[in-house]
Amino acid sequence: MESLFWGAALRFLQALVQATPTILVGLIVAGVFRRLLGHAGTRRLFGDNTWRSLPQAWAVGMLLPVCSLGVIPVVREMRRAGVSGGAVLAFGLTAPLFNPISVLYGLTLADPIVIITFSFCSLVIVTVVGIAWDKLFPRTAVAEPEPPAVGFGAKRMLAVAVFSARELAGPSSLYIAGGLLGVAILSLMLPAGYLQTAAEHDDPWAPLFMAAVAIPAYATPMTAMVQLASMFQHGNSVGAAFALLVLGAGANVGLVAWMIRMYGPRRSAAWFALLIAVVVGLAYGVDQPLYPHGVEPAGHTHAFDIYCAPFQPGTNNPFSLAWRMLCETIAPHEIVALVVAGLFLAAGIGLAHWDRGGRLEQWLERRPEKQPRGDIVLPGPVLGGVALTGLIALSIFGCYVYYPPPSEIFEEMRIINTEVVSAASSRDWDTALYWIPIYDDWTRKLQVSMFLRGEELTPYRRAKAEVLREKLELLEHEVEDREVEESRELGMAVSGAYRRMKTAFLP
Repeated sequence: MESLFWGAALRFLQALVQATPTILVGLIVAGVFRRLLGHAGTRRLFGDNTWRSLPQAWAVGMLLPVCSLGVIPVVREMRRAGVSGGAVLAFGLTAPLFNPISVLYGLTLADPIVIITFSFCSLVIVTVVGIAWDKLFPRTAVAEPEPPAVGFGAKRMLAVAVFSARELAGPSSLYIAGGLLGVAILSLMLPAGYLQTAAEHDDPWAPLFMAAVAIPAYATPMTAMVQLASMFQHGNSVGAAFALLVLGAGANVGLVAWMIRMYGPRRSAAWFALLIAVVVGLAYGVDQPLYPHGVEPAGHTHAFDIYCAPFQPGTNNPFSLAWRMLCETIAPHEIVALVVAGLFLAAGIGLAHWDRGGRLEQWLERRPEKQPRGDIVLPGPVLGGVALTGLIALSIFGCYVYYPPPSEIFEEMRIINTEVVSAASSRDWDTALYWIPIYDDWTRKLQVSMFLRGEELTPYRRAKAEVLREKLELLEHEVEDREVEESRELGMAVSGAYRRMKTAFLP
């Protein structure tokens, strides 16, 4: 029982840590919509409830770096602005699926046609489901009164921050907590390693089963893309991969709870049933055509272990083990995001307690009697457009940060290679299992880095990277089985594959 509790707590905290950066982005986007664009500007951004609403919601969602938890404050503000229900749900479903960083990572899966097809299928989903929603349930767009304009200067930026703080301390945090709670409950329901054989290519039920698992699950766009990479590498069901992407990254329990609260159980059930039907239908449709040729099914995969219980029953001292696993996986930028989110939450709680009448907002909305000399006052929608464009540009810039130059990547890989080979030779099984997935991830980052910087990614280079990943996978299996001699030999084979790949990429 103790291992189950701390395992669920670990999954909850891991999801929270991963989601915090994109939750902050979602809060900022919602603040820009309310305080800079206004309701009218937000409706224009999403097609003004015309035939353009659905494709525009899909396109905007593809560009903004948010997850299915970070999208919650955004869809809440879209509904306040009077955006049609179909466009709100289209944006809420597609925004968490892709962003520039995850799409580039997806190019390492197999043929780029996979990512193109998945993107097109997401457009089909939002179009079909969105049109059906607007036809079945018209007049779901009910705008609240237009918020007062904010005063000139720094007040505009402060107003965005104040709104974000209040939103985080309000109902959005409850819906976000609901999404995270779904992850914890899923880990209680699925024993450790339960999904390792759940998505085999020859299993006709794989897409349907993965759709059921993905609904309470939560994954950031990058996490979902890493899982897709593992599924293609192991020869798993492509249909199951598609269902996991759309429903695992695109939806969560908190988002569903918000839908039921806003649109009612009957409408939400009808929309969700149609969504499941379209997703599962497309999953079976792409399963055979997109299956990678020449891949030998591995028989099992660790891609879905994050949805299961992290510990076996009877694990000794699960609290200290959970704490160590959490500390090992948290990244520096996630620590910064947690601190900023904590400050926002504290500020929001303080404002809710000491400024219930909105005196701070009244001061922010108070305009000076005359425009300062030499100062150019830009309309709020213009600043909002600049802010959203800046977020998209920052996301693209982040690609070059997330995928550093090949020389830096090889320096990291040199250190990791030493760690893996040393751990495999010295029977340090936990260290080896920790570094092997990171090693695999860097091989894919290397390919994206070459593509971003205009370097030719020849079939020979791809093959050398694939050979290294295959050696790493074999080593991981032997380490899991605690095979001493085989692990030592495969460790040396991994080192040799690394040297040959380096020669191919940096001759």
